[in-house]
Amino acid sequence: MSALLAAWARDLARGARFAVGGGREGRARTLLTAVGVGLGVMLLLGAASVPHLMESHQERREARLIDANTEQGTRPGAGTLLYTDRDTVFRGAGVHGVLLRPDGPDPVRPPGVRTLPRPGEMVVSPALRALLATPGGALLRARLGRTVVGTIAAPGLVGPGELTYYAGENTLTASARVPRISHFGGELPTSPMNPRLTVIVIVACVVLLMPVAVFIATAVRFGGERRDRRMAALRLVGADRRMTRRMAAGEALCGALCGLVLGAGLFLLARRFSGRITLWDVNAFPSDVVPDPALAALIALVVPLCAVVVTLVALRGVTVEPLGVVRHHTLRRRRVWWRLPLPVLGAVVLLLPRKSGPAAADDRIDPYLLAGGALLVLSGIAVLLPWLVEAVVARLRGGGPVSWQLAVRRLQLSSGSAARAVSGITVAVAGAIALQMLFAAVQDDFTTVTEQDTSRDRLTAAVPARGATTHRTVLDAFRATKGVSGVTAVLYSTVSRPGGPAPGSATPLTVGDCRSLRELARLGPCRDGDVFVVRDGSGVVGDGTLARTARPGAEVLLHGGPDAPRHTGRARMWTVPEKARTITSRTGPAGTVAFGIFATPSAVPVPDLAAPVAEATLTLDPRVPDAAEYARNTAARLDPAADVRTLRNTERDQEFATVRTGLLVASTVTLALIAASLLVSTLEQLRERRRLLSVLVAFGAKRAQLGWSVLWQTAVPVALGLALAVVGGCGLGLTLLRLVGESSPDWSVIWPMAGAGAALVVLVTLLSLPALWRMMRPEGLRTE
Repeated sequence: MSALLAAWARDLARGARFAVGGGREGRARTLLTAVGVGLGVMLLLGAASVPHLMESHQERREARLIDANTEQGTRPGAGTLLYTDRDTVFRGAGVHGVLLRPDGPDPVRPPGVRTLPRPGEMVVSPALRALLATPGGALLRARLGRTVVGTIAAPGLVGPGELTYYAGENTLTASARVPRISHFGGELPTSPMNPRLTVIVIVACVVLLMPVAVFIATAVRFGGERRDRRMAALRLVGADRRMTRRMAAGEALCGALCGLVLGAGLFLLARRFSGRITLWDVNAFPSDVVPDPALAALIALVVPLCAVVVTLVALRGVTVEPLGVVRHHTLRRRRVWWRLPLPVLGAVVLLLPRKSGPAAADDRIDPYLLAGGALLVLSGIAVLLPWLVEAVVARLRGGGPVSWQLAVRRLQLSSGSAARAVSGITVAVAGAIALQMLFAAVQDDFTTVTEQDTSRDRLTAAVPARGATTHRTVLDAFRATKGVSGVTAVLYSTVSRPGGPAPGSATPLTVGDCRSLRELARLGPCRDGDVFVVRDGSGVVGDGTLARTARPGAEVLLHGGPDAPRHTGRARMWTVPEKARTITSRTGPAGTVAFGIFATPSAVPVPDLAAPVAEATLTLDPRVPDAAEYARNTAARLDPAADVRTLRNTERDQEFATVRTGLLVASTVTLALIAASLLVSTLEQLRERRRLLSVLVAFGAKRAQLGWSVLWQTAVPVALGLALAVVGGCGLGLTLLRLVGESSPDWSVIWPMAGAGAALVVLVTLLSLPALWRMMRPEGLRTE
């Protein structure tokens, strides 16, 4: 055993010496291998950093949380303060704001804040400070209306690109919405992930990492033909087959180790700039991007081992003799009998976790079976591609342009390298198709239809009413706002029967002009002074609350309602006019159905309403780019507590949206890696053919014909790979749909994924053309 280990160590060392000391060709081959492996290692280290990144984000969020339940009953003291959120949106980006009012001289401070801002001042995140300093941030500066006196440090931010601020406000008073707190920090609520989202996350991990493994396995085989010829020379001077294979493994091991070091360096370099890069509104502090030690050690062990195993397996199909190299696959075609069962077995494994039928919320899904099944399916697609390319090109006959004949002959002589070059993109497209089919099938379960009117650009603004003129003030302010083409506004309050409030005694009261009320109900004739009793469309409310409280001729208490504050003054009674007409409501622009008492302003004493809120519906002019921002600024001037929302057709579950954003970020990074790795692989193939291209040019072949032949050599495997990806991706997608209990696939998601894969290959091919023209020069005939 010791002699065998010594022989392995000696031959591996010799192979490594050939890799770094084998002249310019050997160094170029090792460099390309290192770059290919390094790109894969960089992404693997990034994936290994996800657990620490998520943990850091959660810790930062929890550090600035407040727990209203534990703070109930907190009395004013030297270290307490009043706290309320004041979030807003600026050009689609969320801005998290908090208003603070200290109770004493030594108040508790939020994480990352050294000194609390005084009234009229605010401390901001670095990203918000940079935004406010730009000319484009003028609208947001006007909306916040405070002086920046400090910067929030990293412990108080989820990410370096977060837009957040803390502002001093001396008008805050303790209430249910403005709690008094004595400390920051809490725990985010946790709940088991939806089983369908679990399936998506597990499959996505396999889909995103499988192409990386394929590219690493491809990179360690760069320069295989030249290496085999050198091994034949070694056989001539006395080396046996085992020695040559071990030395070949040593070359691959050296390239993999160099790639491991290069990948670690690229990861550290990308980590330094992670705070400056934002993908789909997600970024991270460099200190948060730390690989898990166990996963990093596993990567450092598996990548070199993979290089050795792949090299030894590849040499099983090659006979290296002292007088040359014989490749068996030119004599014996690849077999399909062991390749086809892999995806079939993967589909069977995927269906083992559960039986067919609708997926229940409490289904337990074995993550290992799920990941293993997806891995088998994608591995089967990867190993089927070389057989498919060989089988198709073997049946291609001569004829056609010279470029086509050259390409076909080259593929017939060496289809394996062409198939390996596109195997990664094939696996990536197949996995992307399956994921998109799964997303399209389950997204309705995580999407709620709001029934809001989005036929026109609309906003709603809820402004707490401060007096009898609030309704008119809101209308006038928004009508004068730039970019607002239409405004309707009403006041919402409650009334109750005398002797209330009591369950079933309160009913809503809506006050507005006839135009605004018509947005909420079918009024018919209307003029100022009219009152209406409004039932919902089903009439259920009219048989209950309205019949007891909001009937014509009934007396109601204006300072009433279960949610109304207690008033110390004398209660004001109001009589519903006998002539009040009963009408039917309809769904308003915000997707809600209003009912109760509708009154025009002169019919009811507005100053006596219980805690009224003015709600305006704004129609924006699409010709004004920042119309929504002007409207939000107006709402902030009316009242800092105004709540402005954009009307949307649907609302997505937050957990689903988080998973979707994470997958978009990961897929973007993986796609960039695929493009870079595919470019490296293409350049390696061109380098291998450099002498052949130079010989053909020297004998009079046209450069354009050679260029087209290289393009055809890429196009044929790509077309076959994408066809296999569509079939395999659809098969995996259908299997996953059966796993989650869905039976209606959306076939439209297939073609964008296949088109994206084809576009990526075309882009990489175009980028490789300058290198192709350089390799056609006569200097390529030189050798060492």
